[in-house]
Amino acid sequence: MEAAIVINRDKADRVAVEEALRSAGIGGEVELVAGDRIEERVRSHVEGGAGLVIVGGGDGSVGAAASALKGAETTLGILPLGTFNHLARDLGIPFSLDEAAALIARGQSRRIDLAEVNGRTFVNNSAIGLYPLMVVDRDSQQRRLGRSKRLAMLVASFRTLAQFHDQRLTLTTGEGRSSLDTPLLFVGNNDYRIAMPGAGQRDALDDGHLCVLVMRKKGVPGFLAATVRALVGLTRENDMVRLDDIERLRVDSRQASLTVSIDGETCRMTPPLDYRIRKRALRVMAPA
Repeated sequence: MEAAIVINRDKADRVAVEEALRSAGIGGEVELVAGDRIEERVRSHVEGGAGLVIVGGGDGSVGAAASALKGAETTLGILPLGTFNHLARDLGIPFSLDEAAALIARGQSRRIDLAEVNGRTFVNNSAIGLYPLMVVDRDSQQRRLGRSKRLAMLVASFRTLAQFHDQRLTLTTGEGRSSLDTPLLFVGNNDYRIAMPGAGQRDALDDGHLCVLVMRKKGVPGFLAATVRALVGLTRENDMVRLDDIERLRVDSRQASLTVSIDGETCRMTPPLDYRIRKRALRVMAPA
């Protein structure tokens, strides 16, 4: 089996990747590229007629590849080399490099949904409110102080909560339009569990709907209590509002721009934000 192979240069050892793919019977040149060039390299392989593109990295790398592969007949193979690898986990792709390569070699593929916000693709989720602000602080600490991702996120969580505030958002769906104050709007590619066991996981990636969760307005104590309840599986109806059967969502704000997280990375976007589901837009090597 031949493939185009694009690996995030910060996430992998070329020799280890080459050995795992060779052992699985997969040939092709391994390209080590910067994370911000993955979409460009994958797109060039798609335009060149590649039938299989293997991407190694975390969710950010996979999301960049998915953007280039959206709607194409080219199949994506995933080598989960990042810190969390949420998409690989939800697809049942093993985290072992050798096992992931062997799965790709078996040639079993399926189609899954992708989501978009203002045309930008995401494979997992997007959020507005507290979480993106925490990510901005986390990334700053990692750059300036060299802290680990987990420690930086812990510090960022405390600092962001200390400056806690709600945001006024206007949501428009097929059911109508409403304005609300919320500390957190979460939009997922397919339905997410919000309570233990399995909080943050998805049972399906092809049901054709966005997962839209809106946290009710709360002070800091209320927010912390709601978070603890979710972790222990004791969520209350007044903690989070779930909007069902959503394929498109428009989010507007009086602010000139919003900090938005997309698959764990942040950016500034000018509202309105248009979210949509792209049904079965990606072919990926994964267990059925």
